[in-house]
Amino acid sequence: MFVDRAKITIKSGKGGNGAVSFRREPFVPQGGPDGGDGGKGGDVIIQADNNLRTLMDFRYKRKYEAQNGEDGRKKKQFGKQGENLIIKVPPGTVVIDDATNLVMKDLVHHGDSFVAAKGGKGGKGNVNFKNSVRQAPNFAEAGGFAQDRQVTLVLKLIADVGLVGFPNVGKSTLLSVSTSASPKIANYHFTTIAPNLGVVQLYDTSFVMADIPGLIEGAHTGAGLGLDFLKHIERTKMLIHVVDVSGSEGRNPIEDFEKINQELASYGKKLPSKVQLVAANKMDMASEEQYKEFADYVLEKGYQVFPICAPINEGVTELLTAALKELEILKDLPEEELPYEFFDFEKDDEDEDYRELYISKDGPIYVLTGKQLEKIFNSTNFNDAGSLRYLYKYVEKKGAIERMKEMGLEDGDVIRIIDYEFEYIDE
Repeated sequence: MFVDRAKITIKSGKGGNGAVSFRREPFVPQGGPDGGDGGKGGDVIIQADNNLRTLMDFRYKRKYEAQNGEDGRKKKQFGKQGENLIIKVPPGTVVIDDATNLVMKDLVHHGDSFVAAKGGKGGKGNVNFKNSVRQAPNFAEAGGFAQDRQVTLVLKLIADVGLVGFPNVGKSTLLSVSTSASPKIANYHFTTIAPNLGVVQLYDTSFVMADIPGLIEGAHTGAGLGLDFLKHIERTKMLIHVVDVSGSEGRNPIEDFEKINQELASYGKKLPSKVQLVAANKMDMASEEQYKEFADYVLEKGYQVFPICAPINEGVTELLTAALKELEILKDLPEEELPYEFFDFEKDDEDEDYRELYISKDGPIYVLTGKQLEKIFNSTNFNDAGSLRYLYKYVEKKGAIERMKEMGLEDGDVIRIIDYEFEYIDE
């Protein structure tokens, strides 16, 4: 089954906590601090891999988590870093952040990769908090938060040549005789419901050819599965437009040719400007007059036309040779960048919300929340006066005490941080 869209949840590793530890030596206050730092959490990396062709694997597994960093240890030993998690996808996959609907990365080539979720930083051990006043710090820093997000993977097929045309004009047959691919072929509409890929071996070289499912009128507006099909043509270097020149389906070949090109033009995104060869198929069923009328019209439009009969492989080599010549010309052209609005990773790193401290009320209880507050709170040793003082000073410096007083905070009221509740004493 060809799967070209998947939604997954990714989560990086949390940073390891710094350690609170003391050397056991005489004449050193509490033995002296020697708690090591926690390890960094693992990143989630998404990487393009030529060995994959579809997003099938993501139908069965939708949650991916990197490894957490280990906590620091005594004797200034650092915790082990969490292992990165590498998620492999086919080349041509576009990764979209669901929260912003912005493109995080367009993975075009084999080996292209990026960090989709950064692991949390390791927390500092208590040895880092020693100073001339505080000789024996009894607290350490908690590890940094993991990043988690939902992303959508969209596969825009990458092929050198795309076969386009109405249903049942012989695209799948042409692919089967040109390559080792074995698409399902039958004499009814929409035999192909997903793109098929094959490798054309010609002379001493090769190229990838894709059978794009048959288009219909209105495809650019979403009729049928039009938009799903058209997006795959974006990533082909050139097109072979297959037309039933015999009119065996009761349609006019010239009208078919124009209707498909109109759909490409209406969809836009440079599809109309792609190099296009025209394959006049089913020549065994067409009269000389039918072919001449069609060929004259196409040639006048500036396209090369090739008479073929795909089932018996007649004229196919000439068509593929012409395609190879065009690809030789196109290979020197710069890679086309698709027009996306990209996700701002620098802004994501800054995390403007991180330092904000929020105040709300749950009945008579004042509730304080915030990412930085949570990290400092998790670092607090409630049996150590210095550590508690640091927490209080942070809350005070953020203006939270004054803001709560404006909301009616009085002596004896309860303040909640995370799951802990404190009684406020107005000194």
